[in-house]
Amino acid sequence: MEVQGKIKLIGETLTVGTNGFRKRELVITTEEQYPQHLSIDFVQDKTDLLNNFEVGQSVKVGINLRGREWISPQGETKHFNSIQGWRIDNLQPKPSSPTSTSPSPEAFEPAEDLKTDEPDDLPF
Repeated sequence: MEVQGKIKLIGETLTVGTNGFRKRELVITTEEQYPQHLSIDFVQDKTDLLNNFEVGQSVKVGINLRGREWISPQGETKHFNSIQGWRIDNLQPKPSSPTSTSPSPEAFEPAEDLKTDEPDDLPF
C-alpha cells in the first residue's frame, strides 16, 4: 500500500528495550478534502531512510498495516493497529541545476548591425 502527503514531523531515532530495537516516527498530512495526520513508524534499518527528508516535502510512502492482539492480566482482549513504513519517495521535482545546457536570455547580446534594406524574400 502507499500513502501520499506532506511531511509534518520527522522524529528522532529511538532505541527501545535492551535488544537495540530502533524506531523512528514520521507524520504526514494527506492532501485531500479532509486532511489526515498519519503517524508512520520506520523500524530498524529503515529508520535511516528518513535522513534525506525535511518537513514540508511532498512524499509517497510505502506502508504495511500491522495489527496485533493483546490479552490483559484480567483476560480482556484488546486489538492494536499500526502503520509501518518501508519506503519513501520524494514527489517534488528536483530544482534545475545552474549549469543547465540552455543559456539564459541574458547571455545573448542584442544584434546591432541589422540592415533595413535587405530584401524580404520569405514566401509568406
